[in-house]
Amino acid sequence: MPVEETAPPVTAFMLIKTLPEWLAMTPHERMDAFATQVVPAIRARTTGVRSRFYDTEFYSTRVTDVWVWEADDHAAYQLLIDALRETPFWDRYFEVVDLLVGSENGYARTYGFDPLATITT
Repeated sequence: MPVEETAPPVTAFMLIKTLPEWLAMTPHERMDAFATQVVPAIRARTTGVRSRFYDTEFYSTRVTDVWVWEADDHAAYQLLIDALRETPFWDRYFEVVDLLVGSENGYARTYGFDPLATITT
């Protein structure tokens, strides 16, 4: 029986910068705000998303953090963004500087090649 190929997940690199309201909170208040205001909104609106969070403020002044999202499909990604926009995360705690959205090794999938840029040493 042939294996049915599934669509690749959607990956989004969300480049963000902290805003004064976020920085005015203590670290404990920040974690509480994130856990009570942002995470529940995401969980209530979408499924099939995963994330990783990277601090970059010690290397960049334009972007303080990069939030990497992987969504099972474009619909899950759209629901994620809609959910985030309804929370204080969006434009109160953080400025979304840029969104870079793509599909891993999309060029290889399009042309039937093995991924060349995936390197493990």
